[in-house]
Amino acid sequence: MNNKIFYYARVSSREQNLDRQIEAFKKLGADEREIICDKESGKNLERSGYQALKNTMLRGGDTLIVKSLDRLSRNKTDIKNELQYFKDNNIRLKVIDLPTTMMDLQKGQEWVFDMVNNILIEVLGTIAEQERATIRKRQREGIDAAKAKGRHLGRPKLELPENYDGVMAKWRAKDITARQAMSMLGVSKSSFYRLVTE
Repeated sequence: MNNKIFYYARVSSREQNLDRQIEAFKKLGADEREIICDKESGKNLERSGYQALKNTMLRGGDTLIVKSLDRLSRNKTDIKNELQYFKDNNIRLKVIDLPTTMMDLQKGQEWVFDMVNNILIEVLGTIAEQERATIRKRQREGIDAAKAKGRHLGRPKLELPENYDGVMAKWRAKDITARQAMSMLGVSKSSFYRLVTE
């Protein structure tokens, strides 16, 4: 069975151009049919081209080539998970902007690629963890600062209309419909049911 090479290009919006990535692939001898493209954000992996590539095209022993790691995703955790997936499924990832990954290894030198892959996975995992910790710290600081200023966080508390008790008594007794109660209280459907549950 012949192992195949696929190329993946991505830009974040329809207005952006894929030419630079495709040009880099063609210099490596890529055929148009081997290039899969997406014009979608890299915030997650739910992209039609990438999912088709991963789930129906790539097989063990195949090679995937990208221009840079952030073409896979902008999320460090996602990149780390994808690298692990490729490793576990014997799919070689070559990254043009990381020349070490582009080396053609002789038989018996696969350990070099494994080492590079393991380092990338480790580094990306550490960076992603650090970013998550920083985000959590900023959120905590923001909450603490808001509380110190006496600001209420979350949805504002609903003020009870003056006629609340009377209207609700009628509604509970089934004398009026929920729609009539909303109208009499002057509140929206969502606010009405929030008042009911609170």
